[in-house]
Amino acid sequence: MNSQVLLSLGLFAAVLSGCQVGPNYHQPTTSNLPASFDHADQLSASTHAVPIDPATWWTVFHDPQLDSLIRSAGASNLDLRIASARVLEAKALRGVARSAWMPNLDASGAASRSRGSENAQAGRQARALGGSLVGNQFESGFDMSWEVDVFGGVRRGVEAADAELGASEATRRDVMVSVLSEVGLTYLDLRGAQRQLAVARDNLRLQQDALALATDRLRSGLVSESDAARAALEVATTRSRIPPLEESCDRAIHRLGILLGRSPNSLRLELTASNPIPTTPPRIPVGLPSELIRRRPDIQVAERRLAAATARVGQATAEYFPKFYLTGAAGLQSIDSSDFFNAGSRFWTLGPSLRWPILNGGRIRQSIRIQNARQEQAALVYEQTVLRSLEEVENALVAFGHEQERHEALIESQSAAARSHQIALDRYRGGLTDFISVLDAERSLLASQDSVAQSDRLLGQHLVRLFKALGGGWEATDSTHQLAALPAGQKP
Repeated sequence: MNSQVLLSLGLFAAVLSGCQVGPNYHQPTTSNLPASFDHADQLSASTHAVPIDPATWWTVFHDPQLDSLIRSAGASNLDLRIASARVLEAKALRGVARSAWMPNLDASGAASRSRGSENAQAGRQARALGGSLVGNQFESGFDMSWEVDVFGGVRRGVEAADAELGASEATRRDVMVSVLSEVGLTYLDLRGAQRQLAVARDNLRLQQDALALATDRLRSGLVSESDAARAALEVATTRSRIPPLEESCDRAIHRLGILLGRSPNSLRLELTASNPIPTTPPRIPVGLPSELIRRRPDIQVAERRLAAATARVGQATAEYFPKFYLTGAAGLQSIDSSDFFNAGSRFWTLGPSLRWPILNGGRIRQSIRIQNARQEQAALVYEQTVLRSLEEVENALVAFGHEQERHEALIESQSAAARSHQIALDRYRGGLTDFISVLDAERSLLASQDSVAQSDRLLGQHLVRLFKALGGGWEATDSTHQLAALPAGQKP
């Protein structure tokens, strides 16, 4: 086939490939997005708000050990490594989709020796002419086929694969946000349990001192035996609180080890020593709802899946239309190996072909309906994800704000309980009150100290949940730990 024909075929393919059926994707808009968060004012007054980068939210606690745990989790958490491997899978799937743009070229070769039937027509003719019934066949060549993407089915498939890759990358970022927030929450659980454990042990020593005092006064005949019995009861009750708190500490250490991709007890030596519960700033800036859509990875996942679903509608619609192919073959063919490579053994074919489904029982129409329904589902999932993200932020703001108010009241309660306990103990030693007053004051002191410890932990955890709701954490670790989170020897 001469060059003019080849050029004509190329121009024909270029013109036809300009069409593209199906809906074009447009970024979704959320009409009911509020201008600001309802409960943000109480936490982000402009003159008192602490400047915080949500990308590195853990630094607000000023806890080097938490910083170290966050870095280690970002580099070695197994959920992150799994998510990174899925990104590699999505990239490979995109490559498969893109390969449909390229022509297929296959090489083949064959050699055969055969004998025909002498009673067949060809055999009788060969025998009549004195020919042989045994013959050889040698053949080699190339087969080429190329689908001309006239109506954009291949392009829509590539669009869908690109969108799925984006969804996979956003999913990895979403896993990052969840993992880092879980590290923060578990670390605060550990420090809170250690604080409660220290409070219980301190109160146990105070109660043991009170028991010794009651026992001495009983021997002196100054109090009744019931006072000593009540003191012993308080000691036993407080002692019973210690094992569950120790269990909580162990569980938190085990969980942190797993989050860092290590064995459960790998952090025991590092975390057994009790450290203070990390403090939280009184006010923080939370930004605007419009920024939330750009920041939260789960919203990005939903948006990319909507883009993929839209592209698949076009991919399914393209099945309605004919498919055009450019096919060809070239090679060598001979019945004798001696002249196989001669010019006379060459053969070739080249030309267009068409395939157009006519009757298929409505399969294509139903496939389009399926993809339209999936696109509608993806759009609703996107809208639902946005609304849920707003709910999570509002709930986190409310929880943090109210816990701050509760914490202030608990601090005052703890101070009052400490004064009340000291007064009751002094009066008891002076014989001015009964032992019941001392025990009541001790119970109140223990309860208030325990409540303050729990509130300190809850304040930190509500703040972590707020940063998670805002989608913070993945930006700072995304580039730093992406390679470390991949399987060994692989690149993103």
